[in-house]
Amino acid sequence: MDNQTISQDVLVKQNAAPKKINGISIDNLPDLLTVAEVADLLRVSKLTIKRWGKRGKLPAIRINARGDRRYRKEAVLWLLGIQAD
Repeated sequence: MDNQTISQDVLVKQNAAPKKINGISIDNLPDLLTVAEVADLLRVSKLTIKRWGKRGKLPAIRINARGDRRYRKEAVLWLLGIQAD
């Protein structure tokens, strides 16, 4: 690839509108999401997110002594049918 092609690709990516789900920019999401963040993105209740975790539909990562749940951004996007960049 030449420099002109590379710079055109960069311009296209810079000028592209940010991807949004329910008004939330995908580009600004952290790698690990809380139950509340995932529920807001998917427009379901927090209890639904926890149930999906138990059933294996959306696997959770347990952190700290309390066992708080976190969800990988890629898994949430996959559930929405969006490929992570």
